[in-house]
Amino acid sequence: MIKLKNEKQIEGIRKSCKMLSAMYRELIPLVKPGIQTIDIDMWVRDWIKKAGGKPAFLGYKVRKTPPYPAAICISINEEVIHGIPAKRRIREGDLVSLDCGIVLGGFISDQAISIEAGKVSKEVHDLNSVTLECLRRGIEAVKAGDRLLQIARAVEGHALSCGYGVVHEFCGHGVGLSLHEDPQVPNYPHGPNPKMSNGMVFAIEPMINMGSGDVEILEDEWTIVTADRMVSAHWEHTVAVFNGQTEVLTDPLEQLLNM
Repeated sequence: MIKLKNEKQIEGIRKSCKMLSAMYRELIPLVKPGIQTIDIDMWVRDWIKKAGGKPAFLGYKVRKTPPYPAAICISINEEVIHGIPAKRRIREGDLVSLDCGIVLGGFISDQAISIEAGKVSKEVHDLNSVTLECLRRGIEAVKAGDRLLQIARAVEGHALSCGYGVVHEFCGHGVGLSLHEDPQVPNYPHGPNPKMSNGMVFAIEPMINMGSGDVEILEDEWTIVTADRMVSAHWEHTVAVFNGQTEVLTDPLEQLLNM
């Protein structure tokens, strides 16, 4: 069931989103070759605690999976989503996808960015740029009264026209009162197609692969990787529909990344 939010709830979600984007603005300069991903996670935990929030991902469970052990997902190169921070060091040329959420006053935000560590190949930069453009086009497709799957058509259409694969098994989702709510927001036209109504808040998050859209899950039961081990990019914003308007609740960060 889709949980429509009232104006007060959307304001609470907005504050959580602004906090999350503020965290990213301070984190981005730290994500560079040589840093261990576990140190990024420790920094994120400390920042969120000092800001008065709670990590939305830490301890999160899906069905029979073990609780997610970190405050942020850090997925590098062929890792699509849900990469677990560890002692691995970021290397020159890596594409580092960060996905994080904050609980603030019971309201939840969700945002993902993909950072180019040092100098990356043209192929990796192009993939990252196209994935960001897929997100922009998905957001442009959000219009009160229109159908949800027009977001998917916008995302998939651009990705396929550029020769990339679209991940089907994972998708965007409603968010705000829980981390994952209805509706699902796929990146290809599939499944329920409700009208986008006032009070809907959801995360749009294209996951675009350099090769095929096929993915696999690793033995840790969380990390999703491309089946062909080619690079993947991931961008995400939390979006609200209210009073007939569309508002992106998380802040754009691409200028900080020279995108």
